[in-house]
Amino acid sequence: MGIPIVTLKKGGGRAMKAGGPWIYDNEIESILGSFEDGDMALVRDFDGYPLGRGFVNRRSRLTVRMMTRNPDQEVDEAFIRRRVRDAWEYRKKTVDTGSCRVIFGEADFLPGLVADKYGDVLVIQSLALGIDRFKGQIVAALKELMEQDGIRIRGVYERSDAKVREQEGMERFKGFFGEPFDTKVEIEENGVRYFVDVAEGQKTGFFLDQKYNRKAIWPLCRGARVLDCFTHTGSFALNAGLAGAAHVTGVDASELGVAQAKENAALNHLEDRVEFVCADVFDLLPELEREGERYDLVILDPPAFTKSRNSVKNAVKGYREINLRAMKLVKDGGYLATCSCSHFMDYELFTKTIAQAAANVHKRLRQVEFRTQAPDHPILWGAGDSYYLKFYIFQVCDEK
Repeated sequence: MGIPIVTLKKGGGRAMKAGGPWIYDNEIESILGSFEDGDMALVRDFDGYPLGRGFVNRRSRLTVRMMTRNPDQEVDEAFIRRRVRDAWEYRKKTVDTGSCRVIFGEADFLPGLVADKYGDVLVIQSLALGIDRFKGQIVAALKELMEQDGIRIRGVYERSDAKVREQEGMERFKGFFGEPFDTKVEIEENGVRYFVDVAEGQKTGFFLDQKYNRKAIWPLCRGARVLDCFTHTGSFALNAGLAGAAHVTGVDASELGVAQAKENAALNHLEDRVEFVCADVFDLLPELEREGERYDLVILDPPAFTKSRNSVKNAVKGYREINLRAMKLVKDGGYLATCSCSHFMDYELFTKTIAQAAANVHKRLRQVEFRTQAPDHPILWGAGDSYYLKFYIFQVCDEK
């Protein structure tokens, strides 16, 4: 049986031709041949020119996810193993691999598949029908490659419970990938120890993408009074505490998150200097301002306020509100660390929003540095979704 052929409309596939990983349903002229959704197809331009191979899923708006630009390349077990090996070799050269994202989907040329390493535990997340068929091979390859480097993986957990699976015609799933094990894992990052709950924590259990941004605040923390907003399980707050802050307050609306943050503070013997409060940040910041509270460093690490283009305007209002409130709480000459993890809140819009917030409260900003996600979440040029995290550190000054 021959491979099915996807033919693009004239003018279709522009993003893919510029390096993007996807072909949308409205760019396709025809799909010929016998196949099931999830099968590999040959992709051709409107004039028959071969463009590569990718998975087909007619139930998804992202109808084709490209696997290779080589139209003659067989996507088999050997091919998958090479991709996994390349991903692991890249991490060994660019990040601390104690805990890291080992596979970042499209940016590692394995579309729809995420794999995170927490010490001796792997967590996988499969979000596309085609790649789902290869997840067993991918896990086996990861375990074998790490074994060669002296790392024995004691367990694998699957967190394929994201809503986006439903858009692929797939059911959500989470559970053990192989033998059961204790899903409460202790990791260390930047010298800070954490308990990570890979079964019940957000996403795959922990936000690894801020690893080096958390380290970037260390020079600002010695002897400082710090407010960490949207602290989740306490990561920025604990980095501030370990860096020598005089006192840190971490705030999150999740009771579970705050409970885990307190447990992490105890794990690092920081309970005397790092406290956590369960509260809505939007309500708390004006209250702190009325009470006359001021801080040497305020950190804003909010969840994505927008996950679609349709809600960007409302997201801008949210980002502007928390940033202007935070600036009012920073002492003259103190510091603000602020970020957005939404792909749709792009660099230009995020920068403009912060500038508006500063103007509204008559503050002058001196940029200390701008950062993005850690290198284990590589930004693939041409694949815009892979660039999502924007992180600024500013000195906040009164108008002078």
